[in-house]
Amino acid sequence: MGASSLARSTETTIQSEPFDGQWLGDGQRKYPRSRLLLSSSDRGWTTLSAELRSHSAGRIVSIEQQSVEVVIAMARTEGPVTRIGAGREQQTRPDAGTVWLVPTGVGPEEIVLSAPMPQTLHLYLPIRQFDLLADQYNLSKSLVRSVQYIGGLNDALITQVGASILHELSEQSATSRMVAEMGSLMLATRLIQQYVDHNLIDRITGGDRPDHVRMRRVLDYVDEHLEEELTINDLARVAHLSEFHFARMFATAMGMPPQRYVSRRRLDSAMRMIGAGKLPLSEIAFRSGFSSQASFTRAFRRATNMTPGEFRLHAR
Repeated sequence: MGASSLARSTETTIQSEPFDGQWLGDGQRKYPRSRLLLSSSDRGWTTLSAELRSHSAGRIVSIEQQSVEVVIAMARTEGPVTRIGAGREQQTRPDAGTVWLVPTGVGPEEIVLSAPMPQTLHLYLPIRQFDLLADQYNLSKSLVRSVQYIGGLNDALITQVGASILHELSEQSATSRMVAEMGSLMLATRLIQQYVDHNLIDRITGGDRPDHVRMRRVLDYVDEHLEEELTINDLARVAHLSEFHFARMFATAMGMPPQRYVSRRRLDSAMRMIGAGKLPLSEIAFRSGFSSQASFTRAFRRATNMTPGEFRLHAR
């Protein structure tokens, strides 16, 4: 793909249908004996499934999985991890942040844990996420099966995305779905750029200049739909860009990713509603995109160092 083709692709809105239903990944089937600590199963995420699990020492044998799995050790493990799959045997002594990749179609896979792994984050990407990127850049749909079966990685971007997803699992924000969408997009792009059997980096890179007209449209749209479910796909369509190029343009122009901007605008709106004193806090929590008043209170306290109730008292 030449520079002119890439430039034309940024002007095209990707007409993709939303995912049907919630994406749950392969975790329940692959790790039935491990302890599930946190899960995205109640978040309604459609482009990413996330689980924090605690694994005992022992042997895990799994059948062929339907998703691409990214595994991140969130705490150091004392003994090595041995994996046998895709015709390969790998042994890794993991530190916190160590990454393993499992492409779709690998199976059976055997994992031998010589010591417990108390906190392991499992992220599952559906095949369709890779197909969308392949459509955008005129790449082969076989890409998803070209992700390498590899472990012992030290990839700062992947671990950063993992930390963001884990924080969302622990402390729900008002932009939960957008966090998942951005995480899924960044992970799929990273895997295609760095961990497939083809040199595709030049096809998925290139600069994007901030476009003030597009940005004004997007910012206006956000303000008009703050109390509705916003997705990266929605905002990319308003900007008439692919999701990938929109995310890069927005971060360049605003100095923050779109989900953080939406979260900040919702917080500003919530503060105005609380100060007005006309709505109960439970209603403000719902309008601000939270599934519960408790989640809203925790997020509000993190941002302002006071609860919504305390803020209302100070605003009087």
